[in-house]
Parts: sequence; C-alpha cells; structure tokens
Amino acid sequence: MRYGEIRRAVFLERPNRFVARVRLEDGGETVVHVKNTGRCRELLLPGVPVILAKGENPGRRTAWDLVGVYKRGAFFNIDSQAPNRVAAEWLAAGGYDGIHFDAVKPEYRIGASRIDFCMERAGERYLMEVKGCTLERDGIGYFPDAPTERGTKHLRELTEAVRLGYRCAAAFVIQTEGVTEVLPNRETDPAFGEALDRARDAGVRVLFLPCRVWESGIEALLCGNGERQMND
Repeated sequence: MRYGEIRRAVFLERPNRFVARVRLEDGGETVVHVKNTGRCRELLLPGVPVILAKGENPGRRTAWDLVGVYKRGAFFNIDSQAPNRVAAEWLAAGGYDGIHFDAVKPEYRIGASRIDFCMERAGERYLMEVKGCTLERDGIGYFPDAPTERGTKHLRELTEAVRLGYRCAAAFVIQTEGVTEVLPNRETDPAFGEALDRARDAGVRVLFLPCRVWESGIEALLCGNGERQMND
C-alpha cells in the first residue's frame, strides 16, 4: 500500500490518543490525527522525526495523519489501518502458501466477532485475523503494546472455528524492517499470550509477515510467511 502526499515533521506531544502536536519543516506547528490508538510510548517521544500523510477526508478538523516515526534511525509505520490493507495485497499476490483464492471476504462474522478475512478455495474456508506489530525490542517484535480484550476474543473465536472445520491463522504484519518474528507481550497482556498459546495448540497457524517499509508505503514480502513457536 502507498500513501499520496506526505510530509516530514517533528513530534512534540500527544495530548490524547487521537491527536498529536508536531512541528513542520517550515517551523510552524499543527495538530494532526494519530492513526494508531495504541500507546506507542517507545516510539512517540518528543523530538523524534515523524511522517505525515494527507488525510482523505477534506472536511476533517485535522488535515494530516501521523503514520510513521523514526526510532534510532529505523523507520516504523504506525498506521493501524495499514496491516489489513497490506494483508489483502499479500493474499491477492498468493502470499498465503502460494494459494490464489476463489474469494476473499473481509470482515467475516463468526460467533460474536468479525474476523478480518475469510478466504475460500475448492470448497474449503480459511479464516485469518490480522494484527499489526509496531513494538520492537532487540530485533524482536512484540504484540500487543497495550492490553487488548478484542484481540484475545478474536483468538478464542479462531480456536473455536478450527473445531468447526475452518483453516485458521493469526497473521502479524511487522511494520518495520529487520524484524522477522513476533512474541506475545505477556508482561503487558498475559491473557492474550495464553489465548495465543491455546489457539496455536488447537491448530491455528501463527504467521509473521515481514515487510518492506518506507516513508510513503509498506508492503509484505512474499517470501516472509514465517511460522515459529511463539514462546518467550
């Protein structure tokens, strides 16, 4: 996926989870929308360079979205809407085991949840829930960066769906380069880690999607369909 118009700025502060104050290259300051409601505490630090993308709604109060940030010279895409778009492109390109599905349906309802994708091929149905990973420590990705009851609920739905005959996967889109695996952030959310363990034991595949990430876009590497045991 690619953004349209982008510009560089410097992060100043985040008054709440929805907006940030930044300084533009011309020295002016403005308020922008943060396209990630997670904490991002290790990324959004005063003085760090950030990337803004022009918002798609001309009537919105904030004209720009904060979509990327530099951390010690490495670039991180923090757009929480990007992982699903990246995963959709990855599926269309045959990234899932080289399969070109007969149909791909987003926001598929099962149980009390909506799972990101339902894919169909030759009478078989696949479910895939997508999570974006922006938390990195020593070259390893961690998820989540804040407690996520919704994420835990999705894993439980996938676990049950395996018993109903679906082929299920949880896919972690890694929103920076140089990271190839993701571990559950048990310290922050032990319930998510436990749910992920149970899902994997029940037959849910855990996929890691390393990406090529640059200021104006992000895309999954087709060779990056990694699967490993997620033990920390």
